[in-house]
Amino acid sequence: MPATAVTADVGLVTFRAAPLLTDEETQELFEANLQLAGLLPVRLEATHNGGEDLVLKKLKFKLHDASGNEWKLISGKQAVSHILKANAVFAYNPNSRKTFEKEFRAYDFDLKAPLTHSERQRQGLIIFRSPQKEPVASPHGVTLSIEGLAQPVSLKLN
Repeated sequence: MPATAVTADVGLVTFRAAPLLTDEETQELFEANLQLAGLLPVRLEATHNGGEDLVLKKLKFKLHDASGNEWKLISGKQAVSHILKANAVFAYNPNSRKTFEKEFRAYDFDLKAPLTHSERQRQGLIIFRSPQKEPVASPHGVTLSIEGLAQPVSLKLN
C-alpha cells in the first residue's frame, strides 16, 4: 500500500485505499493494460480494530468520479473478460486463459469471508468498470464510498 493511500477509521475497522492510475502500475502487476479495458483497480486494505467480526459481503463499494458518474464494481473473472475483449484477444489456449484468470484473481480483495480480529488485516484489489465501458484516462475526483457500516465511509482517492 503506498504512503499516499487515503485512510478512514470507523471504529471496528480502518480502511485504506489507493487507485492504480497508471498503465505502468497495472502492467507491472498483470502484464496487461487495465485502463484500455475501461477498468480501474483500487488497492484496498481493511484492518480489524477489535470486537465483532465484520461481514464484508453486506458492504456496498461504490466509486464516483468528479462528473458524478458511478463506476460498477466487477469481479476478477469479469475483469479478465473485459481485458481480453479490449485487447482483441479472441483466439487463445484455454489453459493460458485459466492461468491468467487464476493469477489475476489472486489479487482480489476477499469480500465473501468475514474479517475477524484474529485475521487482523486483509489486502487486495477491487475492480471498477468505467460507466460507458470506455478506456480510462486518469479520472479525477474519484471517491470510494463504503455503505453498510454504522456510519458511511467516503475516501477521496485523488
